[in-house]
Amino acid sequence: MARKVVLVACGTGIATSTVVSEAVGKIAKENKLDVEVVQCKITEVPGYVERASLLVTTTIVKQEFPFPVINARAFLTGIGLDAVKAQILDELKK
Repeated sequence: MARKVVLVACGTGIATSTVVSEAVGKIAKENKLDVEVVQCKITEVPGYVERASLLVTTTIVKQEFPFPVINARAFLTGIGLDAVKAQILDELKK
C-alpha cells in the first residue's frame, strides 16, 4: 500500500491542528500504516490537492476536494471522538 498523505488543517495551522495531527499520527502508528501527516492552514489545502489522500480539519470547509474530508472537532470536544477516530482509520486503510 502506498504512503498516504493526510492533511490536518485548522484556521491558523498552529493550535487545534497540532492536537489533531498528533492524534492522527498515533492512529497510523498503532495500526502500522505508512502515513505522512502535513499540518497546515485551511487556506493552504488547495496547494496539496495533487498529493493528499485525506483532509482532517477542525474548521469549516467551503470547497470541494478530490479526497475525503473528515470533521475533527471531536478531538477538541470529546463528543463522538471514537466514531471520528474510526472514520479516520477506515480512510487510512483504503
